[in-house]
Amino acid sequence: MNGDGISEIVVAYDDNDNVDLLVTYNNVSFENQMTFSTDHWPSSVVVSDFNNGTRLDIVVANDYGNDVSVLLGYDNGSFQNQMTFSTGSYSLSLAVSDFNNDTRLDIVVANQNDKNVSVLLGYGNGTFQNQMTFSSGAGPYSVAVGDFNNDTQLDIVVANLAGNDVSVLLGFIVIGFMNQSTITAGNGSRPQSVAIADFNNDSRMDVAVANSGSHTIAIFLGYGNFTFSNQTTFSAGSKPMSIAVGDFNNDSRSDIAVANYDSETISIFLGYGNGYFSNQSIYSTGPESYPYFVAVEDFNNDTAIDIVVITQGTNNLGIFLGYGNGTFSNVTVMPMGYGSDPFCVLIGDFNNDRKLDFAVANEGTDSLSMFLQTC
Repeated sequence: MNGDGISEIVVAYDDNDNVDLLVTYNNVSFENQMTFSTDHWPSSVVVSDFNNGTRLDIVVANDYGNDVSVLLGYDNGSFQNQMTFSTGSYSLSLAVSDFNNDTRLDIVVANQNDKNVSVLLGYGNGTFQNQMTFSSGAGPYSVAVGDFNNDTQLDIVVANLAGNDVSVLLGFIVIGFMNQSTITAGNGSRPQSVAIADFNNDSRMDVAVANSGSHTIAIFLGYGNFTFSNQTTFSAGSKPMSIAVGDFNNDSRSDIAVANYDSETISIFLGYGNGYFSNQSIYSTGPESYPYFVAVEDFNNDTAIDIVVITQGTNNLGIFLGYGNGTFSNVTVMPMGYGSDPFCVLIGDFNNDRKLDFAVANEGTDSLSMFLQTC
């Protein structure tokens, strides 16, 4: 956010309707958080450049606001007041990409109560068109974007919590999506979070899902024609809520990190490059921490991927520094404040100082917290 080459952190709080920014340093220390107002119950946050200003901006999905907030960034890591754009009911998750190939970023939002997703096309100046909606399964909870049939058009994948399945919506040149494929995750699986990567090195996009009901992660290998293999499952902790992908042991193979809400842990799965993974390695997030969201990046510029976790039970951020061999340090805790109820964390350089910062969505305070790294 401040142009120093190190990413900051943005935090969204569901009850307080704001977001905070934390600036990061090379030793993973941060300035005091800055707080920016959002609409009600911010639940998901993404950072990108929405107005081609060469500065990172923020978009937040507001669960109870039934809209998204867009905060355009300044060079110093601060942001303009929010602009809001209407979505569907209970907007829980969002992703950003260019769906109509006009070099302008667009937004897709999962609307849990409406059983659909909203697509908002960007004008390239930080504003967006009215939403278009496309049907998904029951209780869409998490959304991601990728090209699953190698036609150079972006498709959408949605984890449907209530439907126990995953929807894949095929993208067309003329802006629209078709619910072409439904992937079954199994009765009672309750898919909570979805991520995309090439897990078997065949140049085709695959899907990873955290199943909170069956306490597993599921891998669906893509065939490159908009169809997928049956799932292969791997045991995680109790109630896995969030999933992220990175290379934790520098072997050029995709690995997986999962936040396990009820067991108060994160699980690490090292990939073999063939669609299969090692048994989980487990790291504690602390007693009564209830980790809800996980993200990965190299916070301290040592070429090893690190992990940041939202712990809703303790209103903290938890940081696990990676050693580059698939193992991690014990958790370092960053308090977010009583009643903040952090929900989601994103990583980026918000002040152009080449240091990674954090942005956290806080449902408890309806705000966004920004943490700028200091050295």
